[in-house]
Amino acid sequence: MPFGLCNAPATFERLTETVLSGLSSDTCLVYLDDIIIVGRTFEEHLNNLRKVFQRLQKANLKLNRKKCRFFQREVAYLGHIISEEGVKTDPEKIKAVVNWSRSDKIHDLRKFLGLCTYYRRFVKTFSAIARNLHKLTEDKSNFNWTDKCEKSFYSLKQALTSSPILTYPRTDKDFILDTDASNEGMGAVLSQNTGKEERVIAYFSKSLGKPERNYCVTRKEFLAIVKSIEHFHHYLYGRNFFRELIMLL
Repeated sequence: MPFGLCNAPATFERLTETVLSGLSSDTCLVYLDDIIIVGRTFEEHLNNLRKVFQRLQKANLKLNRKKCRFFQREVAYLGHIISEEGVKTDPEKIKAVVNWSRSDKIHDLRKFLGLCTYYRRFVKTFSAIARNLHKLTEDKSNFNWTDKCEKSFYSLKQALTSSPILTYPRTDKDFILDTDASNEGMGAVLSQNTGKEERVIAYFSKSLGKPERNYCVTRKEFLAIVKSIEHFHHYLYGRNFFRELIMLL
């Protein structure tokens, strides 16, 4: 496929998905030309490697040996570090956030928020922390960098550098959904009890719109439940889960 074509990435993505169709996420994950092959044991991993290699060989696709890494305990993948412990942010990518200089341009602030938002599931109360910065990017607002904005800017950096390791969801365990709502926003934590402790799978948070801020407390709490279930629907729909009310915001 020639380089530089605008539709090349999408075309190649469809090709790899077609070639590896039928293989579950317990075998491999694919994004464009990045394929990560998993396995809980050496034998399982070897078997999954064989499955993927057979598919690629049948499709007459070749791998660049210099770019291949085999039998790794952890790998960097799409800005994340994936290991047997769980998923965490890639320190090399987070450096860009830490080293980001404050700018008086809305365009630069939007780029900063876009980078941070990519990792928002690692940050508890992300929307509350970033609220003052998001207000600066609104079309009708004057760009006035206040002390609150300065605090939000550095709080986001701190939150991302100290983010937790998120655990992998297990279909044989019940999910736990903790929700909360305040006058400004809502939040949730999706977790599971792994036996030894309760581990976080992902965080969710969202600012309330002007009409929603006028809701009574009970309605805000119900809204937090609905929005959280919708956000985590790919985990929760069709499965048992517990809901708890906590103070997040």
